[in-house]
Parts: sequence; structure tokens; C-alpha cells
Amino acid sequence: MRMSGAPAAAPARPTDAERVRSILAAAHSMTAVTDGLRSEVRHLDGGDPMGRLHLHPAEPGGESEHRAAIRLEFTDVAPTPVRDRVRARVTIVGRLLTPYAGDDTGPGSESSTCMEFGQAVLETADGFSYIGLDELDAARPDPLAPYEAGMLTHLLDDHPDLVTLLLRLVQPLPTAAVLRALPVAMDRYGITLRLEERSGHRDVRLPFPSPLDDVEQSGAQIQALFSAARRRSHRNTLPA
Repeated sequence: MRMSGAPAAAPARPTDAERVRSILAAAHSMTAVTDGLRSEVRHLDGGDPMGRLHLHPAEPGGESEHRAAIRLEFTDVAPTPVRDRVRARVTIVGRLLTPYAGDDTGPGSESSTCMEFGQAVLETADGFSYIGLDELDAARPDPLAPYEAGMLTHLLDDHPDLVTLLLRLVQPLPTAAVLRALPVAMDRYGITLRLEERSGHRDVRLPFPSPLDDVEQSGAQIQALFSAARRRSHRNTLPA
């Protein structure tokens, strides 16, 4: 039991490695930079962890120095019309082990590219973090990652009243300075709302009662948040 007066524990959230894996799992496109050329690759179909691109540990010795360097860039964009929609950027650097299959061949293509992994870089509003291949291999994509965009847009477009309801769970309570509140992210640990004010914005995480292990559990956990919000006193609603 937490001692009286002790600070509340921060809401659980994905690790940086899990965040990278989730961004890759949900990505529909990426930018590949090799030999000084940039090319857009679309129709990513998920997989290991990027569909047609397979990561391998660096080989001992200096032979890899003669292989072409490659940089893969992914952008994680919020599916809802919030301010500053770019939530994160992921860059993976390494060297090619097989010729780059950069043509836009789409899902089901037999082409495949292997690369010697250098490092993964996650850039968020909190700064940069660097993830090694062991961490990336040990992490798993969030079970909601492929469904998050549809779930958030459905919540906002079809149930905006429930977004307002969730504000009762925000601590400290929002004031009249909040001009708009929108769902900006959802993962196995909870929902994140973006509270937009005239001079800026802030994000607040609303944790689920327990982390999800499967997308099928999301309905019950989301409903639990709505039920908790309804139990809050009406005095906790956002001022008119």
C-alpha cells in the first residue's frame, strides 16, 4: 500500500524498444536512404519487424565496412487532428547484406532485403533514445498498434461525448483554459488525451485498470475507464 503523502506512481507506459516495435508494426510506409538517394517504400505488411527488411546483428571484423550504408526512417503520426501530429520518429541505421529491394512491389512480394543492424533511434518530445538489436528483439509490438488509428478516430468521430467524459479522470482537473481535448494515443496501458490551450498543449495518460495482452480485451478496459469517469462527481467536469 502506498504511504500517505508519497507521490503517486507514474502511469505505466511502453518501453522505448516496445514503442519502436509498435511504430514499425503499424507503419504503412518508410523512407530508405542509401547511396545518397532517398526512396519512399509503401505497402509495408508488418513482419520481422518491417516486412521485407530483416535485421541481423553486426558481423565481427571489418568486412561490413565495404557494404553500403542504409538508413530507414519512420514517422509516427497521430490519426486524430491534434496540434503537432508527429508523435515520434524512428531511424534505423545499418549496412546492406543483400541488394536493396527498394521498388514499391507491395505486399506478397518475394523480394527481401537483409541489413546488418547498427542502431535504432527513437525521437519524441522527450528527446532521443538509442535501442540495440537485443532490446528490439526482446520487445514485442503493442497489441493495439495495428488497430489504434481506427479505434481513436471512431472514438472521436462517433463518440465525442465520451472524450469529454474522460476529462473527469484528469488530475489536476482541467480548467476553462483548455480549448479542446482530443485522444492522441492508445496502447496496452491506457489512453492519452491531448489538452490544447491557447498558448500550448499537454498530454495526460489515463491508465487502464490493467495492461492488455490482446486487442480483444480493449473493449472491457475502455468501458472501465468510462465507468470510472461516470462515478466522479459532476463537480469534476470541465467548466463551461
